[in-house]
Amino acid sequence: MTAAIRSGVWAAIFFTLVPGLPAPITRLIAAEITLKNGFQLSGRLGKVGSLMQNPLQNQAQEGTNPRLIVLVHDDLRRVFVSTYQIAEGGLRESEPLGTERFKIPQRVAKSGKRVGGVGTVLHVSPWDKYGRRIFSMNVKGRGRVDIIQGITDITPRWSKAEGLQGNQPIAWDMRFATSSIPRDELAAILEQHLDPKRAENRLRVVSFYTQAERYSDARQELLTAIREFPHLENLKSEEKALRQLGANQLIREIQQRRKSGQHQLVFNLLSSFPDEMVAQETLLKVQELQQEYETAKGRGAHVLELIGHHSQDLQDGGLADQVQAIQAEISSRLNFNNVHRFNDYLRFADDDTLVSEQKLSLALSSWLLGNGSGIQNLTVTFSLYQVRDLVREYLQTDLATRRTEILEELESLEGGVPSLVAKLVRQMDPPLETELASQMEIPGMHELSVAGLTGQADVKYLVQLPPEYDPCRSYPALITLHSAGTTPELQIDWWAGSYSPEKKQRFGQATRHGYIVIAPQWAKKYQSEYEYSAREHAAVLFSLRNACKRFSIDTDRVYLSGHSIGGDAAWDMGLAHPDLWAGVLPIAATADKYISRYWRNAHHVPFYFVMGELDGNRLALNARDMDRYLTHTRFDTMVVEYLGRGHEDFQDEIHHLFRWTELHERNFSPTEFSYESMRSWDNFCWWMELDNFPPRSMVPPFAWPGKGSSRPVQTSGKTIPNNQLRIKTGAGRCTVWLSPDNIDFSRKITIVLNGRKHLHPEDAVPRLEVLLEDVRTRGDRQHPFWAKVDLPTGRARN
Repeated sequence: MTAAIRSGVWAAIFFTLVPGLPAPITRLIAAEITLKNGFQLSGRLGKVGSLMQNPLQNQAQEGTNPRLIVLVHDDLRRVFVSTYQIAEGGLRESEPLGTERFKIPQRVAKSGKRVGGVGTVLHVSPWDKYGRRIFSMNVKGRGRVDIIQGITDITPRWSKAEGLQGNQPIAWDMRFATSSIPRDELAAILEQHLDPKRAENRLRVVSFYTQAERYSDARQELLTAIREFPHLENLKSEEKALRQLGANQLIREIQQRRKSGQHQLVFNLLSSFPDEMVAQETLLKVQELQQEYETAKGRGAHVLELIGHHSQDLQDGGLADQVQAIQAEISSRLNFNNVHRFNDYLRFADDDTLVSEQKLSLALSSWLLGNGSGIQNLTVTFSLYQVRDLVREYLQTDLATRRTEILEELESLEGGVPSLVAKLVRQMDPPLETELASQMEIPGMHELSVAGLTGQADVKYLVQLPPEYDPCRSYPALITLHSAGTTPELQIDWWAGSYSPEKKQRFGQATRHGYIVIAPQWAKKYQSEYEYSAREHAAVLFSLRNACKRFSIDTDRVYLSGHSIGGDAAWDMGLAHPDLWAGVLPIAATADKYISRYWRNAHHVPFYFVMGELDGNRLALNARDMDRYLTHTRFDTMVVEYLGRGHEDFQDEIHHLFRWTELHERNFSPTEFSYESMRSWDNFCWWMELDNFPPRSMVPPFAWPGKGSSRPVQTSGKTIPNNQLRIKTGAGRCTVWLSPDNIDFSRKITIVLNGRKHLHPEDAVPRLEVLLEDVRTRGDRQHPFWAKVDLPTGRARN
């Protein structure tokens, strides 16, 4: 148990943690917590033993289950995390910050029916200037129900709408992010509620916008107030403070865009950075950023100059022709994203112990292999360029005979060895060519397809690339699964923002953060439920693999998400293939079938759930599985519940989702893992591929739940420091995939499978064919396997 849990803060919050103390919890204490993954939460804290428990209830009344789930209530959401996931010293009691809060008088429904669940949303009207709207939904057995809502609370972060009096008053407390209210509607509501002829009201609006970090709006409101109320002239100095806050905000945005690889935009923002009423320290920061770009540009020019200089010293004219072609390639593609490949070259450029030919080799090989991997043998370097062209052709062709011929050609080249080819494929452009962005109606938007399962139709999928996409840079990716009755296009819009024909770009969060968004057409037409089928899994996994072959995707930062039945699919596929994802984000999802049987697989993949408090009985359906994640150790899981909300997309949460994804990266080769499977296609995990499962453990979706005795096949793997892999599995056969990520090929290798030792198996050696076939099929150029060993497990199948 961590020190944070032992601290006095917990003692102040949770009297019931100590046996024998019957005193009920009368309040939730304001605090800030930091999780082990670095994510921070703030609000009023409570503890529960289950998502279905009330944190204010006396523990003696609810049984003896320990309260291992921490609840963070921030007036907009309830966020549930595990006690075990709080970082050492990551709990700090705090006083709630004073924020501007507008109470809007409304005729709130105090009697009558109460909303117990939000049905299918049919229509939501805009807010009028009185803070009212009509929320229309379909209620089972009643049809369309129109509820008049009125905003009763507005804070910089969250707002509250309640059901109003009427012919059929309905009580309803709904919370939503204030940022979701359109700017003009919010301004009209505030103007109607506050008397604009009172200076103090105008200043409250200034304070409100400032706390909401809408500094431009705050400054305009301040200047208007000063103009209309001359006695406020002494506040003119506050304009400078607001300009400075806005400048700091712009600096943060510039740094975010720079991190996302949008260098041209960053350069433009820096060039037009406002300097009026901005602190000198901020302007110096701008100059530093500009200088970094100028330095990088200068380094690139210096690289080209040095390559030209060193190539002139070559004695062999034939070699000079080859260098010229390579030099032209580097010159046309050298930029901010890849100039770092030449760091070693620049460091050794003036080294008198190296001749020009060695330096030139270092430069040209670094372009192919990356910084730190350059070689000084020019003959091998030239062969690497031949190797690259052959490897690209190998990865592109569908002809097995041609691939065999290419392997023979590669084996005759000095650079055609696994250790160099592995570095080469990591740095090279994606092997499958895709049309240029300039040829598309929406820049960076691709409509693609990939072959489905045998006998099934091709799978269509959409890809939205971020601005200034460059194949020389790797990008995080989001796989997003649509709901019933919606489309992949809407999923792209949700994450990357709607496309603006006037601005010719999107303005969503995936755009800002530089993510590639992939939206497969995974469901059949008119499909209303997730079917847990091989076809659906293939639609998602094949789309991902095909996208990895076409675009520069960071395979250690691929996140799976989905809405409604797409969330069901994301939850299931996240558990079925935990080795593929850096994180899984199911939104408005429901646990069913295999999810409850695969729950232990969540130990190896982070989950971020989002749901609504009034989404029918969804919380009750999910509580058992979520409780498991939240009450056991080493499960990186967070559950977010929006107050008074139903079955929807929760756009309010998107900023938090990206804060979370930025903190998560896949561990491609954990030292120890376990895996459970009940479907024949759930047959691979990390560095193992399984076959010949016991029939009694395999339950196809159409036969669910199968016989009462059906149990998942259990598999575990462990990497031992003495170059040994230990495996236990109930499958009949096991293929062990090897790479420098899990084994040292320079030492003797031992594989212990179900207690039987296999000392340095014959196939446990690097082979170029294995490496290239793995890249061709999986599409993961960051972690190719170099060898594979097929072994019987000694398990008889029956």
